[in-house]
Amino acid sequence: MFSERFVLADRVLNVAPSPTLAVNAKAKALRAAGADILNFSVGEPDLSTPAHVCEAGKRAIEEGRTRYTPAAGILELRQAVCTKLKEEQGWDYQPDDVQISCGGKHGLYNIFQAILNPGDEVLIFAPYWVSYPPMVQLAGGTPVIVPLRQERRFDIDPDVVARYITDKTKAIVLNSPSNPTGAVYSLAALAEVARMALAGGWLVITDDMYEELFYGEGRVPHILHADPRLQGQTVLSNGVSKSFAMTGWRIGYSAGPREVIRAMNKIQSQSTSNPAAPSQYAALAALTGPQDFPRQMREAFLPRRAYFVDALEAIAGVSCVAPMGAFYVFPNFSAYYGKTFNGRVIDGSVALADYFLSEAQVASVPGAAFGADDFIRFSFATSLDTIKQGMARIKQALAALR
Repeated sequence: MFSERFVLADRVLNVAPSPTLAVNAKAKALRAAGADILNFSVGEPDLSTPAHVCEAGKRAIEEGRTRYTPAAGILELRQAVCTKLKEEQGWDYQPDDVQISCGGKHGLYNIFQAILNPGDEVLIFAPYWVSYPPMVQLAGGTPVIVPLRQERRFDIDPDVVARYITDKTKAIVLNSPSNPTGAVYSLAALAEVARMALAGGWLVITDDMYEELFYGEGRVPHILHADPRLQGQTVLSNGVSKSFAMTGWRIGYSAGPREVIRAMNKIQSQSTSNPAAPSQYAALAALTGPQDFPRQMREAFLPRRAYFVDALEAIAGVSCVAPMGAFYVFPNFSAYYGKTFNGRVIDGSVALADYFLSEAQVASVPGAAFGADDFIRFSFATSLDTIKQGMARIKQALAALR
């Protein structure tokens, strides 16, 4: 039994576990117990890691590349990140401007730990990825939530942003394409954010994890396209988890001002040390080898995206902005709040998601976890047949509410 003499740190008591991982674990446990669960909760491509990437990881093990590497990551991989950013975007970085981390989430955690002091405020757009506010809090900062509106297709409204700026604003987080909405910020809105960031001296943190999953033409708009002057106060966060179906390999990377990267390296050297060496060599093969896999993944997701959106829009009272990126739909179910099932009141997204899981055997993530209670997130990184089954169950479950 835990001794009463010891008290857990306040930082732990004030932070909840990741709700997406919790729902995924519950869905897997129910499935293991024999339930026919359709799992739309986790953000994980259902495609296998490319063969040449797996071979590179195996080869690294066979060749004995299983020891410590520099805390910031192997030089070859950091150079590959620099080459990617130069060839694809025209941005100049050197290996000392890059950190390799244990996944994109870990890289973001390092960023916040490196830049925030108690009381520093970070602007975060809602709906937001579930981990942004807790990571800011764990670093002693204060998350300031800036709402985005469904009517604007979740694009940034600069006038709304201006209302949340204070003399404590230290940074702003951008995630485009977005998890959970799939929204892509317009270049015009990003230009206004760039103007405010330059004037205020904020650090801009861009979570570009879904950049390869963009359903528009050309490259996804980026704040450094809107104003290249901002590069000196921007940290890019990315990785290979989504673009190469490498979620379990745990390799992310960050690129930014050298002073920030050096600070992040200090933190990483005293926490995880280096990311797993074989995973780094696998990621190197991903970035330097054939680049057709992300395109194949986009093509696989397009019909799933179309079916999901059309099926949701066909349900009375449900609205859904078609995602322009990532692999999530984020429909608005608020018209069903207040309804009941066997005396059980659906009073928000948590209750509705729980109802879907218990009565329809469909796992999803409540919008409350993303700061948007009117919505529920579903991942379409699963088969079209599973999506069709899931939508039939959702429709039937909603029809049973009174």
